[in-house]
Amino acid sequence: MPQMKPPIELDGSQGEGGGQILRSALALSMITGQPFRIQNIRANRSKPGLMRQHLVAVQAAAHVSGAEVSGAAPGSADLSFTPRDIRGGTYEFPIGTAGSTTLVLQTLIPALLHAEMPSTVLVSGGTHNPMAPPVQFLQRAYRRVLADVGAHIDIQARRYGFYPAGGGEVVLTLQPCRQWRVLELMKPGSLRAGYAEAFVAALPADIARRELDCVRARLGWSGPQLLLHELAREQGPGNALVITLDNEHVTEVFSGVGARAVRAEAVAENALAELKAYARSGAALGEHLADQILLPMALAGGGRFTTSRLTQHAITNADVIARFLPVDIRFEQEKNLTICTVGKSSVPP
Repeated sequence: MPQMKPPIELDGSQGEGGGQILRSALALSMITGQPFRIQNIRANRSKPGLMRQHLVAVQAAAHVSGAEVSGAAPGSADLSFTPRDIRGGTYEFPIGTAGSTTLVLQTLIPALLHAEMPSTVLVSGGTHNPMAPPVQFLQRAYRRVLADVGAHIDIQARRYGFYPAGGGEVVLTLQPCRQWRVLELMKPGSLRAGYAEAFVAALPADIARRELDCVRARLGWSGPQLLLHELAREQGPGNALVITLDNEHVTEVFSGVGARAVRAEAVAENALAELKAYARSGAALGEHLADQILLPMALAGGGRFTTSRLTQHAITNADVIARFLPVDIRFEQEKNLTICTVGKSSVPP
């Protein structure tokens, strides 16, 4: 009988101290078969411990890997996770709140790419949440970089769900990845298409028009580059602005989510400020995609990219990845951007 590996000990208060530590640990634990124990989950957040979307991520990971789990309860700060084999198949995971469907899926996708059979996963909850990437980020930005490293997924939004009501439905389908590829993304390449979409449900359409007016004034876009989507009332109330840059080598998505007492112009300006910083840097990736590409690159055995801004989120994620995989992730600052190199480490994790 094989000897059980001792669990990796993680401190959830390290670095940015948020939910990414837990999500990356869950994915890597399933892939490597390495148990882990984490304390001080989300210690640096205003409401520490497991919130509903984090708890669903744990439950989903346990379900697809047959894991033994202790500490999986609302508000829990400590968790132990011991996986078995990853099982592809058909799954449904309701969050029950406006908690992010995209963050639950980002926990499952790397693991299910290592399963023996295809998977279809329905997650219901929030599709547009101010503290998480919108569903369009997965559909356009994350999906494209995964394809570049050899992994093919499809994401469909059956129904949108905005913060704070939720009620969205997102369906993931994927095939196991049989061969990973090393990827370099050093420049975005020329812009092939740029467009902004303003979504409203059970709210005045003028909110969306004002957001698109801001985009028109700041970027000079017009006509088919400015799209207003009035959704069915039952998908609201809610509002979001999503700006997409389809570049030659990479697709980037920037977003803002409306909230009570927040002006439409402020929602637009937040998304535009992030886009402008990205464009000024000349980097291939924005800060959020840079964070999410680290794990696929590590699974592929290496890669390089440039990013507009190195966040504590990315640094923390790199530290967690190196606890599970024999990789060396390095960041170097160069003028307005950061160069990240993912390589094999000679020192085992």
